[in-house]
Amino acid sequence: MSIPVAVSTKRQQIAELVERFRDKPLLSLYSHLDEAWLDEALRRVRKNTAPGVDGQRVEEYAATWESRRPVLLDLLRGGEYRPPPVRRTFIPKADGRERPIGIPTVEDRVAQRAIAMLLEPLYEREFLDCSYGYRPKRSAHDAVKATRNALMERGAGLALEVDIRGFFDAVRHDRLREILDERLKDGAVRRIIHRWLKAGVLYDGCLSRPEDGTPQGGVISPLLANIYLHAVLDRWFENEVKPTLLGRAKLIRFADDFVIVFTDVTDAEGMRTRLEGRFADYGLELHPEKTRLVDLREPASRPDDDRDDSPGGAGLPRTFDYLGFTFYRGRTRRGNRTVIKVKTAASRLSRFLSKIAEWCRKCRHDPLDEQRDALARRLRGHFQYYGVTFNTPALWQVLHQTERLWFTWLSRRSQRARLLWQWFSSALTTRLRLPRPHACHPLF
Repeated sequence: MSIPVAVSTKRQQIAELVERFRDKPLLSLYSHLDEAWLDEALRRVRKNTAPGVDGQRVEEYAATWESRRPVLLDLLRGGEYRPPPVRRTFIPKADGRERPIGIPTVEDRVAQRAIAMLLEPLYEREFLDCSYGYRPKRSAHDAVKATRNALMERGAGLALEVDIRGFFDAVRHDRLREILDERLKDGAVRRIIHRWLKAGVLYDGCLSRPEDGTPQGGVISPLLANIYLHAVLDRWFENEVKPTLLGRAKLIRFADDFVIVFTDVTDAEGMRTRLEGRFADYGLELHPEKTRLVDLREPASRPDDDRDDSPGGAGLPRTFDYLGFTFYRGRTRRGNRTVIKVKTAASRLSRFLSKIAEWCRKCRHDPLDEQRDALARRLRGHFQYYGVTFNTPALWQVLHQTERLWFTWLSRRSQRARLLWQWFSSALTTRLRLPRPHACHPLF
């Protein structure tokens, strides 16, 4: 996505100010806001998101943008903008539970994007290389590759898989303000951020106001999460923890999901206690069941009493899931050594195929060409994310299962004329051909 020259120049100016005054907070970011800045903020707002409490969609809001823009600009520059409540809804999680999110109005999304665009050049110079989530030119695939590389280093293979319980709802506002105060003294921007943190939540006709937490679902929420965890975790781990370790260690974090890879077992075993102590000061808590130590070392590197791979055995777990992938140790094609491999996590695979089955059931009476196009879009999206080195067999499994599910529901369209697999399998090579998987994200 290209950025208009005027906006790009201003962002570069902010970055240069940060570099020039590295040890001093910035006082007047709001002065960079202008109409071109807000135009870019509106352009970056996703068009297909659900409406907020006012029921207005992006297209409807954009039609009145010329009259709304100067009013919004004055409110933001003066620090007088007051966000409306967010509409609470719930989305399913991989473990079957639901995640609460707050959906802002379109105008609030524009305002959040505008402020986020001010803060990004300020904090991008601060963030460490271990952070991959919601940052320019970084992705989940970069985090997956970094995790595998860390596990493949000589002597490594011990991984602490960490889950922060309800992170976005647990962020302490007073602590976040302290962290922001280190680099940001702009009163107008600080007031607006504080109001977002305290914005009301509308659910089932009832309005509530949070005491802690960040507005998950908002545009600015991932940036605030990165700012918080940069201070609470990344910087602390790099400056205070690593110098005290017996061996090497590497942190890989994507938003609030992170893994720490160790070479020394004593370091790995003691890290959980250190994290619990650190997080307690900032309102955070480790999930006791989902935080665990995993052993992916080469078999020759494990103790003799730690080689039981059977369920309930004495050994540590041999796999872990991170960012939708399962990390495990497997043999190379030649079979002469083992390496760290990744594959689609079973929960993600099952959830995707369940959605495909439900779609095929609902849409089985649609024209075949339309069904093919819709399934192709879903498969391309799946292949685009999960198409990494070592995972091609899982992708072919998804394709074949999708073809089978499609055939099953098409054959139920009529009780008189049963669909023959011979005809259908032939059509899959021509008219009904679906996209083929490939590894588009190399891990080495």
